[in-house]
Amino acid sequence: MASNADFVQYIADQCAGAGEITFKKMFGDYGIYCDGLIFGLICDDRFYVKPTEAGRAVLQSVEMRPPYNGAKDYFYIADVDDRDYLSKLVRETCRELMMLKTKSRSRRKQA
Repeated sequence: MASNADFVQYIADQCAGAGEITFKKMFGDYGIYCDGLIFGLICDDRFYVKPTEAGRAVLQSVEMRPPYNGAKDYFYIADVDDRDYLSKLVRETCRELMMLKTKSRSRRKQA
């Protein structure tokens, strides 16, 4: 079952306090991005965020689930109605993902 476009737009609107939120259709569901960095997935009208320590510190409750069969576990976000909470979660997650991305690039240049 693919995600409903209205639900995808709702999630994007809820996360908008974190930066420029965009989404792209991928294999029938959606990848969701903040300032060009993918931070999560929307699959079957459920919202998933890449797991990071920064994100874990923000989460009200931690529930890990794979967004689709064969996928690694992501944070499953059941409470999608608190805009401030979601924006903070996305901001903190993306900050850590950017740091990891920068470190990875530095290592490749040194090799």
